[in-house]
Amino acid sequence: MNKIYKGLEEAIAEVPAEAEKPAASVPKKSNPFFVITKILSDIFVPILPFIVATGLLRGLTGMIESSHWAAPGSAWMNMLELFSTSALLILPVIIGFSAAKKFGGSPVLGAFIGGLLVHSEVLKPEVVEIHSPEWLDVFGVPAASTGYQGTVIPILMSVYLMSKVEMGLKKVVPPSMALFVIPLITVLFTGVVSLLAIGPIGALIGHLLTQNLEAVYTHGAGFIGGFLFGGLYPLIVVTGLHHTLHAVEFSLIADPKVGVNFLLPVWSMANIAQGGAGLAIYFKTRNKKLKESAIPASLSAFFGITEPVIFGMNLRLRKPFIGGCIGGAAGGAYVLFAHVAANSYGLTGLPMLVLAAPLGLANLIHYLIGFVISVGCAFIATWLIGFDEDKGVQDD
Repeated sequence: MNKIYKGLEEAIAEVPAEAEKPAASVPKKSNPFFVITKILSDIFVPILPFIVATGLLRGLTGMIESSHWAAPGSAWMNMLELFSTSALLILPVIIGFSAAKKFGGSPVLGAFIGGLLVHSEVLKPEVVEIHSPEWLDVFGVPAASTGYQGTVIPILMSVYLMSKVEMGLKKVVPPSMALFVIPLITVLFTGVVSLLAIGPIGALIGHLLTQNLEAVYTHGAGFIGGFLFGGLYPLIVVTGLHHTLHAVEFSLIADPKVGVNFLLPVWSMANIAQGGAGLAIYFKTRNKKLKESAIPASLSAFFGITEPVIFGMNLRLRKPFIGGCIGGAAGGAYVLFAHVAANSYGLTGLPMLVLAAPLGLANLIHYLIGFVISVGCAFIATWLIGFDEDKGVQDD
């Protein structure tokens, strides 16, 4: 059945190819960086509902706990803790499923490999560091028993290998034996290699990445990175590659020596700054159509949804987009200088308040100050730079 479907798919794909010119069919070489970021984006975009839901759950749980709105051992707190912790626990399973679809493997086998990395015999709740792990016996070879909950790099590497193994086996295994042989060999081979090599190496890479970011963050030079990332983040959003940054955020939360997300406040400043630029358009323009669109588009940015204000207004007028980047740079520099952080991921703008509040009142106040700085600087910059009102309606 799979071969019939594949044959039909290839036949349909060949129809327009015949009409193309030979010169146009020659593929161009792609930049490896953009290829990798595009792959990561394609993996994380389908699981955005999971990311948003888990972010809200972790934020609400932390805020209720820090505000003492419910007793620590109450049924509500136990339920919220169960929901929020299980989300991180099964993250490799969800990513494994999505990654396998992108890499050309079977999604269910990708989820299988993700489940393997967070199995109770692999994941020891008391062992979350890679430097002093317990050990498993994998066919007589010792394998580190470390926590892969919330990690990204180990599962991506493992599922990539799994997909290549599966596709290779499909070329040599007879169709009559495929259902029995391919899944078994794929899972066994990938599982052993993941436990012995890929898992520990991937965890080490993630650990080094987060530790380097954390060092920049804690030693006071982070405001420079905040300035650059806050100003450039809207450009990443325009390309659609901002979803790839979830991988880094997951690693920050999962790393026991970091445990917080100090990148999300920067992304938040960049997003709300675009809303500030939209407000400047509303108060400065005399164009009725622009005024009607400016308020709802700006409000959506304050709630973390920037596409309406970026694509609907700021980019079309050009200069307001630059004004928003200026505001994002100013706010991003402040929140990193003030060491603002979130206890989860996925939410920016006003909804991020529930992620900032659990880390203390000072953290929340500095986040709100950054909010005002971003919106205010973007508003002022856009007002001073100005814009050509006719460009906003030339396509209408």
